[in-house]
Amino acid sequence: MDTSPAPFRPPAPVPRTRPPSMLEMIRIIYRNPLELWGEPSYNQPWIVVNGVGGPLVIANDPGLIRHVLVDNAKNYKLATVRQKVLRPILRDGLLTAEGQVWKRSRKAMAPVFTPRHIFGFAKPMLERTQAFAERYENVAGTVDVAHDMTLLTFDIMAETLFSNEIAGSPGSFGGEIERLFETMGRVDPLDILRAPDWLPRITHIRGRRTMRFFRMIVSDTVAMRIERMERTPDDVPEDFLTLLLNAEGEDGLTRQEVEDNIITFIGAGHETTARALGWTLYCLAEAPWERAPIEDEIDRVTKAEPDPVKWLDLMPLTRAAFEEAMRLYPPAPSINREPIVPETYETLKIPRGAQVLVMPWVVHRHRKLWDDPNAFLPSRFHPGNREKINRFQYLPFGAGPRICIGASFAMQEAVIALAVLLSRFRFDTVAETKPWPVQKLTTQPQGGLPMRVTRR
Repeated sequence: MDTSPAPFRPPAPVPRTRPPSMLEMIRIIYRNPLELWGEPSYNQPWIVVNGVGGPLVIANDPGLIRHVLVDNAKNYKLATVRQKVLRPILRDGLLTAEGQVWKRSRKAMAPVFTPRHIFGFAKPMLERTQAFAERYENVAGTVDVAHDMTLLTFDIMAETLFSNEIAGSPGSFGGEIERLFETMGRVDPLDILRAPDWLPRITHIRGRRTMRFFRMIVSDTVAMRIERMERTPDDVPEDFLTLLLNAEGEDGLTRQEVEDNIITFIGAGHETTARALGWTLYCLAEAPWERAPIEDEIDRVTKAEPDPVKWLDLMPLTRAAFEEAMRLYPPAPSINREPIVPETYETLKIPRGAQVLVMPWVVHRHRKLWDDPNAFLPSRFHPGNREKINRFQYLPFGAGPRICIGASFAMQEAVIALAVLLSRFRFDTVAETKPWPVQKLTTQPQGGLPMRVTRR
């Protein structure tokens, strides 16, 4: 008799059994796009529908996804609706730039994210997490782990990429980031309808103050570093910020592009890892039979190996739990493209102007691609199983030329953070822990993640 516990199935919208009306669709997309998808989306290789703003292709087949994101990527630009949401926030940052602007930014940033540099970040990642963990030593009651993880990843990003020289206070930053995603991070109904840009968007009006806050942080941060470069040119850290500023000039980045990329990393770069860490701690709390062997692994490795650079390879169970949490709650739940010229993939005709949606949220829960797709099963990513997963059915960092430049950075950061936190503390859910996944640029837990933290 099988006495193993039933797998934990974390909260997620139930697939719709009937298509929504146009009015319903607009309301759902504004409130929470994750609630839009119906049964066919989780069963078919692709779906073609007439959306509110024109033809819509939902791509689930790994071969089609590879075709759009890799094999014929030159024929696909960032989708218009996606750009209308993100460009007001990030402008010409790496996530939204196209053409030569994108190439300049990617080239300028590439040296920071080489393996050598990322390994060099391991020690400060460890030190920042250890310092952050002190707050839990005498904690009473519950804490919002979702909020705390944004503070932790901000600390790590500030130390590693900006040498801890970011203007403003981290305390106010967390609340402002939430307000930014609550306002400008939503899809505005006028964007869905592809209304002219001159028509004012409610989401933009609500987010203006927060946007000014972030632009001020960026401007002050740049000014601080330039002043230091001029005052003590031989004592300037060779970090992400210095690299961007040194890339300014003819054939390089403009000052505006430098600032746009800084706000991309400050505003969004740490947010994705923070959300994935929060969901991981939540899932492990609800599946203690999965958590126990991970705690044993962490205890064994951290005692035997002090070098955090090696932890990623030495902690496969810890890494697998994080990867499984990203499968269930992908940090970036949608990838949107639009063909430049019409084309055909197998029997699928993709007209010009169609929106092609690669939805990691849907692909990661597709019934033809995963066994028991709604269950939290880290064993999918254990050694021997991880290698069997098709590269284009698991897309937490995207794929192709625009794959997340910080993917290796995020994986190292996550394993180090989990190792430090779970070696010292146990995170458990309480009666108030009732998260609901909501798409606001990232997959966020509505209501936060209130959890009880106790010393192990």
